Amino acid sequence: MDTEPKYTDEEWGILVGLPQSVLIAASQAESDGTRRTRDEWTAGMAAIADARGSSSTLVRSVASDVVERQGNVEEGEEPPVIEFPDRDAGLAEVIARAKTAHDILTAKAEPADTEAYRFWLVTVADAVVGAAKTGGVLGLGGDQVTAAERSFRDNLAAALDI
Repeated sequence: MDTEPKYTDEEWGILVGLPQSVLIAASQAESDGTRRTRDEWTAGMAAIADARGSSSTLVRSVASDVVERQGNVEEGEEPPVIEFPDRDAGLAEVIARAKTAHDILTAKAEPADTEAYRFWLVTVADAVVGAAKTGGVLGLGGDQVTAAERSFRDNLAAALDI
């Protein structure tokens, strides 16, 4: 008997799309320039890629799928900077998709996989918001994690019931 949860194409799309959406939203929570946003993107993609070694089969599968879909950035090539046309609406949409993913996993996944996926998404957000300081002059001062970034991270955690 096959005990693996069965996801529709739409459900799998939500689960696979969400980590990168979290990365984008966390980097857009605070406007902090192209260079810093690229640093955040790099940190977020590293957190996603690292999950290919997760003990959770679900997280490993999703992370592998995300990395495969992202493709390889050529050596020396800058990672993309993706911005929401409307920041507040974009952030709210990612939080809504996180709630949807939580509902899908609660209904279909093993509890350990559900927990691993939820915590992994927050780990991705933490990696992104902690990747670059905002503000300051010539590298001095500024905030490692701003109030807006912390708010997004906290809203994500709440949506995932963490």
